[in-house]
Amino acid sequence: MAWLLVVVAGLLETGFAVCLKLSHGFSRLWPTIAFCVFALGSFGLLTMALKKLDVGPAYAVWTGIGAAGTAIYGMIFLNDVVSVLKLVSISLVILGVIGLQLSGSAH
Repeated sequence: MAWLLVVVAGLLETGFAVCLKLSHGFSRLWPTIAFCVFALGSFGLLTMALKKLDVGPAYAVWTGIGAAGTAIYGMIFLNDVVSVLKLVSISLVILGVIGLQLSGSAH
């Protein structure tokens, strides 16, 4: 259950990063409100998960999902540049997170 919280928290991290971009420096109300909701949800779920999980692998999964998710969202919906190097780098982030998870202790 704790890992499910980390995954959902990572997805919410993607949400708050995208909303941060859309808020234009907190000058747009609804993206700013959405940023706050996503950020509080993400940090809250991560905090709950860290009661049961080692901090290193959990944090790596959380940030990996957020980073990869945000980059992918940006390429699909925000016209961010798509390149082979960017796609390979996202793949390496995901592989690194998986490696950290596999190397950690089971709970």
